[in-house]
Amino acid sequence: MTKLKRLSTITEFHRSRQLPPPQHPLISVVDYAEVNMLPEHRDYSWVFDFYFVSLKRNFVAKIKYGQQLYDFDEGVMFFIGPGQVFKVERDPEASEERSGWMLMIHPDFIYNTALATQIKRYDFFGYSTHEALFVSNQEETMMMGIIDNISREYHANLDQFSQNIIISQIETLLNYSERFYNRQFLTRKKANHQVLERMEEILTQYFNGDDLMGKGLPTVGYLGEVLHVSPKYLSSLLRVLTGQTALQHIHDKVIEKAKEQLTTTQLSVGEIAYALGFEHPQSFSKFFKSKTHSSPLEFRRSFERN
Repeated sequence: MTKLKRLSTITEFHRSRQLPPPQHPLISVVDYAEVNMLPEHRDYSWVFDFYFVSLKRNFVAKIKYGQQLYDFDEGVMFFIGPGQVFKVERDPEASEERSGWMLMIHPDFIYNTALATQIKRYDFFGYSTHEALFVSNQEETMMMGIIDNISREYHANLDQFSQNIIISQIETLLNYSERFYNRQFLTRKKANHQVLERMEEILTQYFNGDDLMGKGLPTVGYLGEVLHVSPKYLSSLLRVLTGQTALQHIHDKVIEKAKEQLTTTQLSVGEIAYALGFEHPQSFSKFFKSKTHSSPLEFRRSFERN
């Protein structure tokens, strides 16, 4: 049985990896080549109570983050948020010539700053993202420059400007990471469009089923479960590929089926509403009008006139 080990402070992380104590208790940059992973570490799943950003080259391992394996086939950079469970599964026979860096940020360092709120919008800190971030050599050099700036600042004599300067560098790092992830969604077109095609198949099958009245409308959570991705990851991916979230795709499918029923059957609006999984006809009519700017009956009459 896998044991769970929680590291509450950055100091505890340094100690667990046989590193010197951190220069600052709330933020630290570490050279990946200097980190020691002891054999017994393989027996643990880990929880950090701080943000963890890492760029690693020659990383011969898999990381199980949440309930999924982090895909390192092309990626070298990954992000872990406070309180998230992960496990490193290493090949004991593999040899590594490791290089890279690790950045740790305790939430107390950004407490009561704008970043404390904004950092929650970066999807890659949650379980939503299950692929590592690929960066080019040029992008890696740029990221390394930001990391060097952070490290130099907290190693210098701290003054009243230090925290704001470091936080601005962290924000720059995260904003570039968000840009690169969006680019990655687009460049991995084949795999990502397969997700989109599979989602369309799932929605079609769902709405063609006979028990919509009993099942109700599909949810983003349902789609994520069937596709084996988190709802947030799915919406982020779809927003980049199509400009719409997963919920908007569901709504589009509802409207498509409603228009089909209104124009090809003599079912009443109430019967169509129940058949599409709505509990009340009024809810269906309000939803339909919000999306098409006409009521179901107005749509049916306009179609008949045409």
